Amino acid sequence: MSYVNRVGDDVISEPAAAGRVVDYHDRVRWGPIISGLLVAIATQLILSAIIGALGAGTIEASGRPRTISPNVASNVGIWSTIALLISLFVGGWITTRACGPMNRNTALLNGAILWATTLAVSSWLLASGVSGAFGVAASNAAAIFNQAQQSGNLNIPQQAPQISAQQAREIAASIRTGLWWFVFGSLLGLIASMIGAVVGARNPRNGQNYRA
Repeated sequence: MSYVNRVGDDVISEPAAAGRVVDYHDRVRWGPIISGLLVAIATQLILSAIIGALGAGTIEASGRPRTISPNVASNVGIWSTIALLISLFVGGWITTRACGPMNRNTALLNGAILWATTLAVSSWLLASGVSGAFGVAASNAAAIFNQAQQSGNLNIPQQAPQISAQQAREIAASIRTGLWWFVFGSLLGLIASMIGAVVGARNPRNGQNYRA
């Protein structure tokens, strides 16, 4: 296809621009990101409640609840991490499905911002004392377990005001392990959010190139 331009008696043919580029005003869509954030939090709360209920039911139906409690708590923690990855994947998918057509790079960008926003909001909720449905269930379970210990006339040693050097090392080791797990889980959450965003992104129509 070409344009025809007449200059006097001469005809000058000029090639047309093949493929018009449609440009958006911005690449970050906060409306869809907030929608994905809300869906991710709701999904996380529901899955955490289900996992917590299953863990509590396992302890309730067991003949040795005190013995299996640490194993159940460990399994609940692992499944809660998996639930977090699922919720971020769903949130990333919702974010880009709520947007117009975009390329892969823009989808990854919005998925990463969704992950960062979710992490910031979750940290604020935890700092404000809001731990979610699973946190409430875990607190209630701990209170019930303490009541069972007291009703069983068990001797619960009082915590000493001073800790030994070995106890300080154990506390430091626990903190180190917890922080590394937080970093590892956060990176997995970032990957899950970006994958969900790429899967949910709608490709531009044929014949049109979108920068955003």
